Amino acid sequence: MKISIGNDHAGPDYKQAIVKYLEEKGHTIINHGTDTFDSVDYPDFGHGVAYDVQIKNADFGIVICGSGNGIAMTANKHQDVRAALCWMKEIAELARQHNDANVISIPARYTSIQQAVDMVHTFLNTKFEGGRHANRVNKIACK
Repeated sequence: MKISIGNDHAGPDYKQAIVKYLEEKGHTIINHGTDTFDSVDYPDFGHGVAYDVQIKNADFGIVICGSGNGIAMTANKHQDVRAALCWMKEIAELARQHNDANVISIPARYTSIQQAVDMVHTFLNTKFEGGRHANRVNKIACK
């Protein structure tokens, strides 16, 4: 799979661990994130990830900021992007199963690095259930 990842200053160490995990699994990574802890603006990185998913240059996206909220809001401005804020793997699983989320948003200040890697694993390995959920997902986008 091709995965686009972006983060602000709250998540360079999270990104590093997630990228290592993904590369070990054979995934291709597109990196839109910062590698330093110097203050930056999360939209500058979230838009790149969301655009990759929107134009289908990436199968999935991963965005990381302090709370996970701002970067998820940014990603969700893009058509056909469904970014889900996840803080535990059960939420990541439901985001895929019921909402067909294609971007996971991770709150670096409220999860551990290991939790983040576990959520990414769950997110990428969970299929959308379709069925009754497909009708709901089809009503999300403003077209």
